[in-house]
Amino acid sequence: MSNFTLSDLEAIIETRASSNDEKSYTRKLMGKGVGKCAQKLGEEAVEAVIAAMKGDKAELTNETADLLYHLLVVLRISGVSLDSVMEELAHRTGQTGLEEKASRPAE
Repeated sequence: MSNFTLSDLEAIIETRASSNDEKSYTRKLMGKGVGKCAQKLGEEAVEAVIAAMKGDKAELTNETADLLYHLLVVLRISGVSLDSVMEELAHRTGQTGLEEKASRPAE
């Protein structure tokens, strides 16, 4: 079993995003802006849904890895840390999903 964490991936993305490596996919993607990063995130989400609907575990595993990577890229380019997301999740576990939803401001 691997000890690789989302925090490890976040650190790798941080390093690659600020590198001078012309071959870095992360650097090139982030150089295209938040819109392109968000578009890629959406594409990977759809591909993960399709894999799940097909019941293809191997494909779902691969697409989920892509999805998590692109999610962390979008968080990075948007200035949101993984720690902030984890804190929000921890806060939400103290109440039921319905209570949490009811506590949100009306839109």
